[in-house]
Amino acid sequence: MINFLLLPILIPFATAIILMFAPKKITFQRTVSMIGLIAATVASFTLIQRVHTLGIQVVTFGNWPEPFGITIVADMMATILVTTSIVIALFTVWYSFRSIGIEREQFFYYPGVLLMITGVNGAFLTGDIFNLFVFFEVLLMASYLLSVIGGEKKQLKESIKYILVNVVSSALFVITVALLYSVVGTLNMADISVKIAEIGQPGIITTIGVLFLIVFGLKAAIFPLFFWLPSSYAAPPIPVIALFGALLTKVGVYAITRTYTLFFVHDIAFTHTLLLVLSCLTILAGCIGALSTFNVKNIIIYNVVIAVGVILFGVAQMNEEGLMGAMFYITHDMLIKAALFFLVGIIVVITGTANLKKMGGLIKTFPVLGWTYLIAAFGLAGIPPLSGFIGKMLIVKGGLEAGNIWSSLWILLSSLVVLLSVIRIFIYAFWGEEKTIVPLAERKSYKALLIPSVLLVAITVFYGVGAEWITPYMQDAVDVLIDPSVYTDAVLKE
Repeated sequence: MINFLLLPILIPFATAIILMFAPKKITFQRTVSMIGLIAATVASFTLIQRVHTLGIQVVTFGNWPEPFGITIVADMMATILVTTSIVIALFTVWYSFRSIGIEREQFFYYPGVLLMITGVNGAFLTGDIFNLFVFFEVLLMASYLLSVIGGEKKQLKESIKYILVNVVSSALFVITVALLYSVVGTLNMADISVKIAEIGQPGIITTIGVLFLIVFGLKAAIFPLFFWLPSSYAAPPIPVIALFGALLTKVGVYAITRTYTLFFVHDIAFTHTLLLVLSCLTILAGCIGALSTFNVKNIIIYNVVIAVGVILFGVAQMNEEGLMGAMFYITHDMLIKAALFFLVGIIVVITGTANLKKMGGLIKTFPVLGWTYLIAAFGLAGIPPLSGFIGKMLIVKGGLEAGNIWSSLWILLSSLVVLLSVIRIFIYAFWGEEKTIVPLAERKSYKALLIPSVLLVAITVFYGVGAEWITPYMQDAVDVLIDPSVYTDAVLKE
């Protein structure tokens, strides 16, 4: 049991350490990275099945009694997100073979990816609020490397902003954890939940809840704290953008979801109304950004911001339908964003530009790329029966059940804006007059980029069409979110 619970953290970490011994050997780097990620994928799927059949899995290091030891907790929400993250990392590494460049591959690129996945998975699985901070720092340090790797001027310029924002956020995180500890006297998340329930969430706890929303909101890029994201994410190479867009903001979203369903559940008239308002404003800001730019990378990046708002809107409803929709949608968005960044990366390689106005006519030469992109775009917008439909439908249903009619209609309207923003790429890049195409060094280079992209889009299609098979696992996740005692009883063994 211990092995399966810790393997999604230990395998990427051990693989990264091994890779550091031979950074210049490209074949070794690629092979070991893939083997490590495949092994982690198998372990994570096995863990999903164990959690589904046996319930929440818990390990406390050193056999210390709860809540004094460092605890790792695998409930279904965490396990689904861990599995999705590893799958995305696997496809990103595969896609990187022909896109990241040998110079970057020789400068600890693959160890950076695997250490980032170590931090991401640790953040999802930790049952200790301070170790959530520790794993945040692990993934951030790896992301600092990935954001500057290659040393281009734009990367270095934007990385300064990215690092400064996260340093400030991390400092505020430590301060907020210290405040929480001074009130409840514990760092174990299950024990924090019990202690807050005992004292009934006085005003100081609500204040701490708002501080956590600021801390995690900076990392998730909610309104108005998203200012750093568009330019910082646009600077690195496409595989790094795909990892950042698919995973990093979702760790912030996960942290908000975990704390706002486990800790801060006794004053939802204030805390969750605030979350609802900020989620709607986040969607608005993302929609404006997506429609105002003609840079293909930035269009998808602003759609990352929109998705953060949609997911948190579902969380803010605090009912079963809204939380079920949020779970479906966060997994969908992680997969579809990675796929879209892959496809957009191919478009940029083919045309030699990210400017939509300089593209055109690609459908004649690259029909598979065009139609694959269109399927992914429809999936992002939530066209049935693709992957975005189920989650968004449940989120809207949850909003209507909670009486938030106008904001629920805004979610539906935002789907049209999302569709318009991504269809613009299809119309400009693939239709119209054929523009100049940069010749690829080899035809198989294009195919090498297209194959992982098409397979990832196919996974998103199955995720939507096969929602009936996935629903029991999502229900396990929602059961814990809707009833914190399920989590606390499993961890504290009550």
